[in-house]
Amino acid sequence: MATLKDVARESGLTVGTVSRVLNNRGYISDKAREKVEKAMKKLNYRPNEVARSLSKSSTNTIGVIVPHVRHPYFTEMISNLENQAYKKGYKILLCNSRSIQEKEREYIEICTSNKVAGIILCSGTVPVEVFDEIGIPVVTIERFLDNGTAAVECDNRQGGALAAEKLISCGCRHLLHVGNIGGLFMPADMRTEGFREVCERENVPFVELLTEEIQYNSMKYGELIEDALQKYPETDGLFANSDVIAAQTLQICRKLDIAVPERLKVIGFDDVFLATLTTPQLTTVHQPIKEMAEIAINLLHDSAMGKLVPKRTVLPVCLAERETA
Repeated sequence: MATLKDVARESGLTVGTVSRVLNNRGYISDKAREKVEKAMKKLNYRPNEVARSLSKSSTNTIGVIVPHVRHPYFTEMISNLENQAYKKGYKILLCNSRSIQEKEREYIEICTSNKVAGIILCSGTVPVEVFDEIGIPVVTIERFLDNGTAAVECDNRQGGALAAEKLISCGCRHLLHVGNIGGLFMPADMRTEGFREVCERENVPFVELLTEEIQYNSMKYGELIEDALQKYPETDGLFANSDVIAAQTLQICRKLDIAVPERLKVIGFDDVFLATLTTPQLTTVHQPIKEMAEIAINLLHDSAMGKLVPKRTVLPVCLAERETA
């Protein structure tokens, strides 16, 4: 069985350099990393993960906590986080909290007991005091913590404004916005703020429709949307806070014989793969998920290396125009 010394000899590097590559510690040039990877592959060398974790204060594992693994947005985010983590030499420990506070606390404890290098948090029910105690980097996505290491968000306010401007420019004068969960503040609420500001500026009537946590957990919005379209039959433009809601709006419109986009124009948010699978294809606000994942991993890695990182990063969004508006 090949040893660390064998890898060093084959790569032409020192044992110390090979160790730094394997442990992702300190500066490593791309050329040195490539040499080590080629030598490991040639010798079929597999590092002993248990021994490595016992000898270090942390592992090359990142804890990723999400509220729903089957939600298209989080599915796409997880895929990109895993890909970017792998490029940096990390593995991910994926935790699906189902937005249950007790589960999130338990997963945080699991992450710390397994000596993860840091946590990427895509969920938001745990009290902020919890993060004062864990002593590892915590990078949040679409949530800001005063005591977190760093936060990565998209410009939600800009996204809501873009949706309103597009609908109004298409001639819509009776707008409906299906927004976030009532009573639970998240950065995504700023989509509503941006939408509202444009509607008020342009003097266009609009209705804001809040959702409930049970709908978010089940991803079933059909009944809510159907009731709203029947209650407000004059609605000619709808902005949904996610592509999941927008896609179900198309289903209800088909059921109610409402033509899209002729009778009702629909705009979603996220621009996940689902947006291209509907008929007609969704016009939606593009959230830069790939870039957000890359930045989150880089921030966590830099913080784990002892570097100072920006507290908050906000990325711009844009409108992905397709067939529903």
